[in-house]
Amino acid sequence: MDKRKRTAYLIMAAALILLLVITLWPQEEEPAAGFTAHKVIAHAMGGINNHTYTNTLDAFVANYEQGTRVFEADLLLTTDDRLVARHEWTGNMSRLLGQLEVLPAARQGVVLSYEEVMDSPILTLYSPLDIDKIMDLLVAYPDAYIVTDTKELEPELVTRQFEHIVEAANRKDPALLSRIVPQIYCRDMLDVVRKVYAFPEVIFTLYQSYDSDEQVVEFARETGVEITMPVTRATKSFVRKLKQAGARVYVHTVNDEEEITKLSRMGVDGFYTDFVSEEDLSRMRGVR
Repeated sequence: MDKRKRTAYLIMAAALILLLVITLWPQEEEPAAGFTAHKVIAHAMGGINNHTYTNTLDAFVANYEQGTRVFEADLLLTTDDRLVARHEWTGNMSRLLGQLEVLPAARQGVVLSYEEVMDSPILTLYSPLDIDKIMDLLVAYPDAYIVTDTKELEPELVTRQFEHIVEAANRKDPALLSRIVPQIYCRDMLDVVRKVYAFPEVIFTLYQSYDSDEQVVEFARETGVEITMPVTRATKSFVRKLKQAGARVYVHTVNDEEEITKLSRMGVDGFYTDFVSEEDLSRMRGVR
């Protein structure tokens, strides 16, 4: 074989080897983008000065400044059909929010009016939010996302809550709807929400669900929803099956570094938390 032919064969062999390497080498997953690029979801807008469940503008800003970009907001209807950020209408919540002296005794533990909510400072310092003010935050912070915790299961109430959300977004900028991630509490709720608006991302939260692991996995496979669950339900087998079905898996509510590391090694993608920021998470050893 002359020198030219030998060189040509060597070039062809090298090209074939390179092609095989490119084809067979394990490909890295596409990097997550948008909402899914973040691992932390700030519970009730995140903790502030060791306080939780405030759902306040101040908590949002404080946690945003620490690198968090995804915020869960508890949303309830007032007596006059307005949507406000509050976890529950209980006397204990009034106590946690430092409102026992702000609100009359007769207004503790009952559904409040819009004016009562918005005119009652939280812990004497912090500003309550309604759905319009939440949309203002999304306008002011264009890389932030809101996960809704609307709590209701009755289809009529669910519909009304999400009508408020969509109407508030449309008043500011319809594009904001791409940065709102509804939580659903049962499989049937997905259709109720989608009849109001087809949000690009939805999370199925399991804390009210009696569905079996198999039912949840199949639902995730069929619909493309993400999944969040209490820590007590997160097993290695369940997490693996959900991820095989294409779902991202979150747990709530976690503030302990060791527990976060353990769950991350199990395959969990993200964490609802009061006090752990996205920056904190990036410094933790063993977190994927």
